[in-house]
Amino acid sequence: MSDIARAFPALAEDSRPATAQRAGPLRSLFPPHVWGAVAGGYVLLAVAVPLLHLAVPESSALHLSSYTVTLAGKMTCYATVALAMDLVWGYTGILSLGHGLFFALGGYAMGMYLMRAIGSDGVYGNPLLPDFMVFLDWKELPWYWRGSEHFAQQAALVVLAPGLLAFVFGWFAFRSRIRGVYFSIITQALTYAFMLLFFRNQTGFGGNNGFTDFKRILGHPLASPATRAALLAASATLLFLAVIAGRFLVGNKIGRVLTAIRDAEDRLRFCGYDPVRFKLFVWTLSAVLCGLAGALYVPQVGIINPSEMSPANSVEIAIWVAVGGRGTLLGPVLGAALVNGAKSFLTMAFPELWLFALGLVFVVVTRWLPDGVVGLLRRKLEEKP
Repeated sequence: MSDIARAFPALAEDSRPATAQRAGPLRSLFPPHVWGAVAGGYVLLAVAVPLLHLAVPESSALHLSSYTVTLAGKMTCYATVALAMDLVWGYTGILSLGHGLFFALGGYAMGMYLMRAIGSDGVYGNPLLPDFMVFLDWKELPWYWRGSEHFAQQAALVVLAPGLLAFVFGWFAFRSRIRGVYFSIITQALTYAFMLLFFRNQTGFGGNNGFTDFKRILGHPLASPATRAALLAASATLLFLAVIAGRFLVGNKIGRVLTAIRDAEDRLRFCGYDPVRFKLFVWTLSAVLCGLAGALYVPQVGIINPSEMSPANSVEIAIWVAVGGRGTLLGPVLGAALVNGAKSFLTMAFPELWLFALGLVFVVVTRWLPDGVVGLLRRKLEEKP
């Protein structure tokens, strides 16, 4: 047996069960019961919820309101961010406190298009300049706003802005072998710096108010029930594809290298692997997923401002992953839904208690549920005779 095989047996063999190895490429990603849950969740979000919103009369008890559809879309976007965070933290051991930045950059890229799509329907009726620029007495668009009226250009920017920032930052950080708490602190500082930058009116991104009062996307009114349903279906599709791609990634050899980086990076390096390339790949991929989620989030909630870059938001993303269960892919999706569902309820019923509840959840998970909710469910199932 080679040195690499002795050091990391998982790298030398396929860790999937024999039945999964014989199955097709898609069927082998999850056990049948998990596939049922994943497919069922996708059908629920992408088909059932839109139909109950569009096809069922408002007088019916089965009708789902616009608020419910928007809330489902918002949570679906958050779930995608949690999954992206799990790839870098749960599988690779990189705790990022800056993923809120990548999410916000994707949102701002889409928000630029939505602001230009308002046209002459804005408060000041200027067909070229967004309302906040007219209010601040700007005479022309900044150079980085040129072409922002084209959806394809901004869709590309949704991917490029967070992706390039993550790549450049990761290149320097990983080559310098910055890791652990030091990496987390630097990502938090980066997020805070960008938040302060975007708060300035001179940057041309709306200052502390950000972008809001959107009217349409691709010519379709955002207030239309059909548009809301389509955005929810798009968010659910993104999450579904992210789950499949993530599972395919971690189930292959590259996934086993990522877990080896998490467990013993120096040992892996001595075996001849270059951790920098693998870390840079998964870090950039995770940032792009966050950017895509942010781009779908903004037209559904109707606003994007620098508060989305708050370090507290990035910490909350880590809590979603911890609650659901690190290194499970589906656990963070569940954690994002549970935490944000509780947040939606408590901020309406007992707004002053939310932060205390969030802190309590973090303490409970850290002390008694180190493997999260998914780990607890797994233990309960194993205890059954």
